[in-house]
Amino acid sequence: MGTPGGPLASAELDAVTALAGEAPSIILSYKDFNQAAPISELEAVRARGAQTLLTWEPWTWGGGTEQPAYSLDRIAAGDFDPYLRQWGQALAGWGHPVMLRFGHEMNGNWYPWSEQINGNGSGDYVAAWRHVHDVVASTGATNITWVWNPNVPYWGSIPLSGLYPGNAYVDAVALDGYNWGTSASWSSWQSPSQLFGDGLAQLRTLAPGKQILIAETASAEQGGSKADWNTALISYLAAQPDITAITWFHFNKETDWRINSSTASAQAFAAALAARPR
Repeated sequence: MGTPGGPLASAELDAVTALAGEAPSIILSYKDFNQAAPISELEAVRARGAQTLLTWEPWTWGGGTEQPAYSLDRIAAGDFDPYLRQWGQALAGWGHPVMLRFGHEMNGNWYPWSEQINGNGSGDYVAAWRHVHDVVASTGATNITWVWNPNVPYWGSIPLSGLYPGNAYVDAVALDGYNWGTSASWSSWQSPSQLFGDGLAQLRTLAPGKQILIAETASAEQGGSKADWNTALISYLAAQPDITAITWFHFNKETDWRINSSTASAQAFAAALAARPR
């Protein structure tokens, strides 16, 4: 579950627990390259009996997509190694399991770690990922599950095959995908299988045998029945044994993605979770 206040916003997490009818087992959080490893947040999540899916973004928040200081070749060249080691040492010292998704949605063009912008080129993402992985691993942080996490492929996105760092550098794979419905001028309603089917097939080809997470998902209300979509999503994902987690993006952001954007949505979500096979 991802909420606006993050792992320390206990009231938000309690409210989501009440909505869903069960406590989240995974809590999503975000840090940019100016922030220290969030040990207090990790500990708060652990105290709730959950695990953190920690998003590590190589940029400065609010700085836009063109940030040459964070170009992929600078990361691969070692410009951030002292900072990477600080993170590795902090996470190793904490010692409990944490899922780390570095540079997510890299196949899009809305972050400066995309190969399509910010002076980056083909092959740069894999080089940067491998370097970050190796520097952090050199600190002894064996408690990290490295999560490689593209967006669902779309027309014009970068092919995933050239972005995958290799099985030795990745522990789990993930997809982010949203049903925008008709909330945007360019979007249309998509069923869960339409949204995720192609991406899941590509992940299984690239990384056979790896566990798969749905790391960010939600639906708009506009264009169809969000309640029906929620029901279909849980059923669709629960039927696929290699999918081990779903993280709902409980934000009112580009549109109202929240579980309780409507009463019908919230009721359907809780009922679908309660009915899924255990």
